[in-house]
This record gives sequence, C-alpha cells and structure tokens, in this order.
Amino acid sequence: MDSRETKRTVPVPSVGADEEQPISKTTTQSIAEETAENNPQEESLEEMLRDMRRMSDPAYLHTVSMNDLYQNVYLSRPPIIDGLLYPGTYLFAGAPKVGKSFLMAQLAYHVSMGLPLWGYPVHKGTVLYLALEDDHRRLQGRLYRMFGTEGTDNLLFAVYAKQLGVGLEEQLKKFVREHPDTKLIIIDTLQKIREAGGDKYSYANDYEVVGKLKRLADDCGVCLLLVHHTRKQQADDKFDMISGTNGLLGAADGAFLLQKEKRTDGSAILDVAGRDQQDQRFYLTKDRERLTWTLERTEAETWTEPPDPVLEAIAALVTVEKPSWGGTATELAAALQTDMKPNALAMRLNVRAGKLLTDYHIRYENSRSHAGRNISLTLESPQA
Repeated sequence: MDSRETKRTVPVPSVGADEEQPISKTTTQSIAEETAENNPQEESLEEMLRDMRRMSDPAYLHTVSMNDLYQNVYLSRPPIIDGLLYPGTYLFAGAPKVGKSFLMAQLAYHVSMGLPLWGYPVHKGTVLYLALEDDHRRLQGRLYRMFGTEGTDNLLFAVYAKQLGVGLEEQLKKFVREHPDTKLIIIDTLQKIREAGGDKYSYANDYEVVGKLKRLADDCGVCLLLVHHTRKQQADDKFDMISGTNGLLGAADGAFLLQKEKRTDGSAILDVAGRDQQDQRFYLTKDRERLTWTLERTEAETWTEPPDPVLEAIAALVTVEKPSWGGTATELAAALQTDMKPNALAMRLNVRAGKLLTDYHIRYENSRSHAGRNISLTLESPQA
C-alpha cells in the first residue's frame, strides 16, 4: 500500500466516491494551485492551517454538510444482546426488592459467558459489575444459587468505587483499557456514585449526571446499565415512575422498567424503550429455586428489517473462498451486476457499512490515494 494513502475518517471532507474528479475546473491554473496538486502533502498542510485559523475564531461553529455525512463512514457498534441490549447508557429501574439485582446478575453472567438469554443471541465479552449495595459474601451466595459452580473470569465485581466527578470516570476508563473486550458495565446503584452535595434532583443536575456517564460509555464503546429506583406514585407513562426528574431519562439512550403487581408475586413485567430498539414488553417468571428470571412471552415481536439486496449481493461476492475484494466503485458496480451508479453505490455503502459488518461480518472501507479512490471489502470472523 502506498505510504501516502490515507484512510477516510470523520470529519475529513471527501470528494467523489469513485476515482473520477469533478470537471468544473478552469483551464488555467496559478503556480500555487499547480504546486498544491503536485504536492498533496503540502496541500493537506495548507488545509490544516486554514482549518486551525477558522477554529481559533471565537465565533467558529463546526458544521457538516449533508453530502459530507453521506461521503463518510460511521461504523455502528454491534449489539450486546441482539434485539435487547446495545452499547450506550441505560437506566434499569424498579421498586426496592423487586428483583433488579438478580436480573442484573443474570444479564452479566450471560454476557460474560456468551450464553443466549431468553432465546436472544448474546455477544460474549468482559463484564464489570459495581455491586455497591452488596458485600462479597452476599455476592458469593447469590451467584452460587443462581449459576452453581460454573464460574468465569470474564465477570468481575467491585463492592466499592469512587463517585462521579471524583475518580469514577478514571477507574472505569482504566478498567476498559486493561480489559479491551469489555462489553457491559453495571452500576448498582446510580445513587451510590452521584456526587455529594449540590442540587441533586434538579433537571439540569440529573441530565448532567447521566450525560457524563453517557460520554464515558460512548467513548469506551460499552453498554452502561444504571440501576435506579422508581417512585411509589403511579403514572400514565410507566417510565415517568423513574425516581428523579425527566433529566435522567432525557440524557440516557433508553430505559428498562421492572415491575410487579405485588412484591410477593413470582412474575414481573419488563418494559424496554430506547433509541436503538423498539418498545418491548417481556413477561417474566422467577425460578424460585435458582432465583433466575425466565421469559414467558413478549407482547410485541421485534420488527425485523428486510434484507438489503446490495448487502446480500456483497455477501455473495465476498465469501470464505474469496474473503477480500478491492477496486473502484465502478468495478464494484460491475461485479455486483447492479444498475446503481458508482457514486450512489459508494454512498449507500458508506451509510450501510455498520449493518454490513454486524450482519454479514464484512468490513467496508473507502480510501483515497494518489491514484484515486478505492473500495475494499474484507470478510472477518464473527468474533473479530
């Protein structure tokens, strides 16, 4: 690969998706323009200097055009549990003693072991569980009753952690650096890590607390579950029962709400709402022997997106027998035997790159070199 080749990254502005260049150029060029064309590194340096001058202006506002959005590749992160749990920050709320911690332990165990949960595929990864209302003895007894002797080194617990704003963020970031395959972090409970003092229950403060945790989860690419309590008062919207102001839910990516009609009931309802999944309701029953939750039924089946014919065609092109393909968008359009114009094809793949990787395990890259623009497609193992 040429040393001058650079991979497309956000927010570098892009040109056409193929090697073709715009034709709206004047026939005469200044010496400076010719020098810039012949010296792409010098041109890039000049662009960087111009950008730095613009950004140093106090009135600078960073914007991205619709065309730039389409020309860039923003890879989505795969789910933790298909159709149920995704990277991001979620509230997990319920009344005291409703069984939240048992369900948290169940989620943590299944993710750390890669075991399907209620028929939903689980993507294995390290799990950190901050059990801040427990001690090691109670954790030991609970886990042994739920899962027996089948343990794992991928599920780690802490019964003490620093508070938000005074060291917690650094602790969690260091943990993820030491365990790069971390997929899930559970904080049980949110109240235990909130900063002491101040106006705790204003909308602004609630929004800021979850906002800080969301930035951390997004930066680390993990799912962060915040265990929290509900109010006693009923509400028309069940999620309004979450204790605190609407700032908590407003800053989060979604919420899980676990409820029983009576505390002594062996069944419960789990409502789920979020940005990355449809609203769902799960009817659960607790196994009184093991204290794990089993799924009886769901109220609404998860909507499944129909297959994308372009992605299907790429999956037929890039296989185990031929695990990679490279070329221009024009050559790819010909290989796929599609009537789509090369630029439109590249734009579509820019937008659908995340789904191509998640569903078909094919990594798509759109790179630029001195010779033009090239597309590469590489088959990866499901564990990659």
